[in-house]
Amino acid sequence: MPTSPIRLAPTFRAARACRALAVCALLALVAGCATHPPATTLNRTVSHALPPDVKTPLSDALAAPEAAHPGESGFRLLPTGTEALQARVALGLAAKKTLDMQYYIATEDKTGKMLLGVALYAADHGVRVRMLVDDLNFRDIGRVMASINSHPNIEVRVFNPFGSEAGGMMQRATHVLAQIDTFTRRMHNKAMIADNQVAIVGGRNIGDEYFSASPTLQFRDLDVLAAGPIVRDVSASFDTYWASARSYPLSTLNHQTFDAKDLDAMRDELRTHWYKYVDTFDAMPADEKPLAEQISSGALGLAWAPAEFKADLPDKIALPTSDYVSPPLQRLIELTRDAHESFLGFSPYFVPHPAGVDTAAAMTARGVRVAILTNSLAATDAVAVQAGYAPYRVPLLQCGVELYEFKAQQRSLRPGIFGSQSRASLHAKAYVIDRKILVIGSMNLDPRSAHLNTELALVIHSPQIAGQVADIFALVTQPERSYKLSLAAPSGPGAAKIVWHGVDDGEMRTYTTDPHAGLLRNLLTAFFRMLPVEDQL
Repeated sequence: MPTSPIRLAPTFRAARACRALAVCALLALVAGCATHPPATTLNRTVSHALPPDVKTPLSDALAAPEAAHPGESGFRLLPTGTEALQARVALGLAAKKTLDMQYYIATEDKTGKMLLGVALYAADHGVRVRMLVDDLNFRDIGRVMASINSHPNIEVRVFNPFGSEAGGMMQRATHVLAQIDTFTRRMHNKAMIADNQVAIVGGRNIGDEYFSASPTLQFRDLDVLAAGPIVRDVSASFDTYWASARSYPLSTLNHQTFDAKDLDAMRDELRTHWYKYVDTFDAMPADEKPLAEQISSGALGLAWAPAEFKADLPDKIALPTSDYVSPPLQRLIELTRDAHESFLGFSPYFVPHPAGVDTAAAMTARGVRVAILTNSLAATDAVAVQAGYAPYRVPLLQCGVELYEFKAQQRSLRPGIFGSQSRASLHAKAYVIDRKILVIGSMNLDPRSAHLNTELALVIHSPQIAGQVADIFALVTQPERSYKLSLAAPSGPGAAKIVWHGVDDGEMRTYTTDPHAGLLRNLLTAFFRMLPVEDQL
């Protein structure tokens, strides 16, 4: 549940941050990354979002529906990986003036290279492309991104690069450990914006596992395509991060040199890659019209509604303070206090802490249904987070919260592609209040989202869109897809036991320990529960 804006107790956290922290000393010995002056001291190009009154095909297409829905913006939910990939491709191709991309993770895998190819295509057609990527792994961005960064219309910046340039191996390792608080504060925002008119916001990063394209891991996630006035707020947030003293031009970090022949070679490589995989991943349906035409004809099916955009400032990382209140989290807290019927939450990394339990108890006490879907121990990509979540299962169940845990094995959403070979993991961050309001973005219900990472969220006041997400919640919490938790004995002073109920192999089953988690994951969870990690994970 949402937690009050107080400094919270020890946290356990997301997979990548946890793994990186656990091996940070070793990576420091090997990588020896650089310490940098504030990026504002560097020779950076000053740029801003496209003024909203500049005419583009997207602005022309939106003129009529915006006039018909004054003060509102248009939204379409992107519930599957295929739809999310198609929408990003369509957005990149629709951009005629500017294309902005802000991501926590941008991987140069199959779908990642396809989207980088779309960005290069846009740049070749005169579009200014800005890409801002977090530097979680404190290393240079890979070959493809570094290569296209040499294009005159493309600039890549890296947020919060980390490491030490000088000294011996022990000194570099000491430097990393001494500044671990800075290292673990990351830009978790995720947005893609075309011509300051249409944007995609949600939980997905750029990588195969987010787009139903990985043979080993399938993240179940949610994004929303937004069009109209609310996009100006998303662009303003991007501009703030782009100009931040923590955003470094990739050229100052990656010292490879590329000439025109190298860029031509990369263009050919990405073009070949595109034609190899476009049909495999259904990235661009042959009969789909350009995005502007879909908007003009109404084929895109936008739902028009009032909306708000809430985002942290980069100062949450650059100038952290103990009394900081995260705008996305604070707005969610306000909305839960006004809930009358239900609160449904997707939070793959869920660490409520006592303040969250108290908030949930207050809601259930006044008759509000509170239901949370998070990952099971078998499904999570962040075992350490389960150590932070597990102690709160009993208190939450005792106060009437419905808890569901997502299964690792799911029916394939893409028949014929990887199927049941892929392990499923919940990654969506979405919250539905009274089936009327949807809060969706990058924010988990955990102390890391509250205090360490920067986050963003769209608040959409639309029963239609909120109802669609509520229906998805009902679907994925069915016993075939998730386990429902309950107490084996009445609540009381004794040690209450948890049981898990779900359908496995076509039969309803009950488990008294985390289902299908295995010995190793259980041992790791116990190990992480013993660590005094405070607010770092």
